[in-house]
Amino acid sequence: MNKLKKYFFYLIIFASFHLHGQDLHFSQYFNAPLLVNPANTGFNPDFDYRVGGNYRNQWASLSNTPYKTMSIWADAQLFNNRFENSWIGIGAAFLNDVAGSGNLTATKGFASIAYHQVLGLNSLISAGFNVGFTQKRIDLNKLTFNSQWNGKFFETSLPSNEPFQYSSVDYFTVQAGINFAQFVNDNLYLNGGVSISNINRPRESFFAEGKNDNRLEMRYTTFANASIKIQDLWIINPNVYFSKIGTANEWVVGMMAQRDLSSSHNGSLQFLAGAYYRANDALIPMVGFNIKNTKFTFNYDATISNLNVYNQSRGAYEISIVKNGLYSSGDKNIKCPSVRF
Repeated sequence: MNKLKKYFFYLIIFASFHLHGQDLHFSQYFNAPLLVNPANTGFNPDFDYRVGGNYRNQWASLSNTPYKTMSIWADAQLFNNRFENSWIGIGAAFLNDVAGSGNLTATKGFASIAYHQVLGLNSLISAGFNVGFTQKRIDLNKLTFNSQWNGKFFETSLPSNEPFQYSSVDYFTVQAGINFAQFVNDNLYLNGGVSISNINRPRESFFAEGKNDNRLEMRYTTFANASIKIQDLWIINPNVYFSKIGTANEWVVGMMAQRDLSSSHNGSLQFLAGAYYRANDALIPMVGFNIKNTKFTFNYDATISNLNVYNQSRGAYEISIVKNGLYSSGDKNIKCPSVRF
């Protein structure tokens, strides 16, 4: 790695110490629903359960140790046959992220629960919360600092003169959210939600107490989706996502289209393609297939920010797999309409 790339990575590492609670996230946020909003837990009217996995690799052109984020998650519906117009959703997720030369590692697991209530004939409101445990650690021996620069190279035997107190920290977090869905007709569905994470504002710092304000900021996340069915062959899904923590924020907007390729037009084989835009960061083309209720999706983040000078516009790639299923082979009692093939 040349000196310019090395300095860039030091900047990223030190920024990670001071960013207040930037949670792990994916471009395919809609394929990691429990991470976005705990009210999404069990919010899957056509199916009884789903299991998913996500993998993201970014900034590989800048280092031999690129940022890697992966997750597995699952949720399910309970008491669907016991309650007339409602059900309970339960779920859990595990995430792991490894970043940069110091192997800054974040590991997070949480359990979530949500309540879903049908309103009238065509609306649904959901509320949920989760409790999570996070551990972050870093290998300080793999980092170098300004005080170790001798004019020609970094001399690691010199003291760093940095006020590090810990190489590992852990804490609990609480997140809560609500969703609302409106099934306008057989061909149009609208959905939106808002959530707040880090409600308990835990402390996170590798430095001794009093060196900086190390309480995590609360993170506010909102999203809006639509499903529009066209001539029994296409379903169009425009959506938007916004998240804010402290002074940092993220906008993602775009659209996915699903094309029914099955001979009987029952949705057993679908082709997916779309494109998204992350404000001031990346263009995100996406492609995938849905085969017998198992969805495979791939996207590539093409950097359009100033960072493209360093990574030749190669930002990240991401893969997700989501499996939807039923407890039995019989017909499911669907309590609210859905837009599907």
